[in-house]
Amino acid sequence: MAVPDTVAARRPAATSPPSPTATAKRRPSRPDAAYWLFLLPGAVLFLLVIGGPLLYTGYLSLTRWSGVGEPRFIGLENYRHLLTDEVFWTSFRNTVAMIVAMVVVPTLVGLVLAAVLFDTIGRRFRPRTAAALRAAFYLPQVLPVVVAGIVWGWILRPDGALNGLLDAVGLGALRHDWLGDPGSALPVVMAVMIWVQIGYPVVVFMAALERVNPELYEAAEIDGAGWWRRFRAITLAQIRPETFVVGLTCTIAAMKVFGPIYALTRGGPENATNVPSYFAYFTFFKRLNVGYGSAISMVLTLIIVVVAVLFIRAQNRAEQRDGAL
Repeated sequence: MAVPDTVAARRPAATSPPSPTATAKRRPSRPDAAYWLFLLPGAVLFLLVIGGPLLYTGYLSLTRWSGVGEPRFIGLENYRHLLTDEVFWTSFRNTVAMIVAMVVVPTLVGLVLAAVLFDTIGRRFRPRTAAALRAAFYLPQVLPVVVAGIVWGWILRPDGALNGLLDAVGLGALRHDWLGDPGSALPVVMAVMIWVQIGYPVVVFMAALERVNPELYEAAEIDGAGWWRRFRAITLAQIRPETFVVGLTCTIAAMKVFGPIYALTRGGPENATNVPSYFAYFTFFKRLNVGYGSAISMVLTLIIVVVAVLFIRAQNRAEQRDGAL
């Protein structure tokens, strides 16, 4: 029997089930709470190890305190004193020298060494040969910094191995108090830091070159490109992200370097090798001027943060340009 039109009209029209996409659009998207649980331990450790001490150091930088008794609040007096402190400015000029020794020279030389080990020695000889040379370059990074500093101190002292070697080869006229002369102390410390730092960029750049397609080098070599052209056109372009990482980490290490300075020269002679980290330590623990030492540390921390932000922004801009090409 035919169903009357009125009854058919009263029946609800059949509707298809909502699609998963539409359901997902209607549901508010929010990150899973479990994700935040994984971040919680790191956040707690950050607050306990870095955040809390940093805030307390900031407070102490506004006080005058010898470490005993109650700190006396003096506002920005410590920071005003920094502006006229010649030792403070000398320490930052020496930091520029440390950046040259620990960032500029190791990065440039490390790029060339990594490219030679990977593109030449690794391909024409056995890969184990390149790996052995890479380990040799990295060996100073494995040694404790203070131990390396003590050993170099023995070598460079007036009756040390270097002057003894000069006597043995008939160059006794070149004997020198390498770390005791204000004119030679800083260049010698820079040379030691180059030796210490050179292995880090070599290892990072060689690891980065492992992900480069070897067919690029083979095609360039078939087209007649020499080693230098392959280095500029392929190596530098392919490992640019790692170059930013090495530059940032080495710059931070150079700005807060302490161990080698403590082991070799104690900031001397005549502040020729003094750096902000050692100056803050000496002011804090030796002069017992806790407030002033804290102010030096806060200024150094601020500069490191600014440098890190500039590096990250430069890297982001470079990645955006590469993505737009």
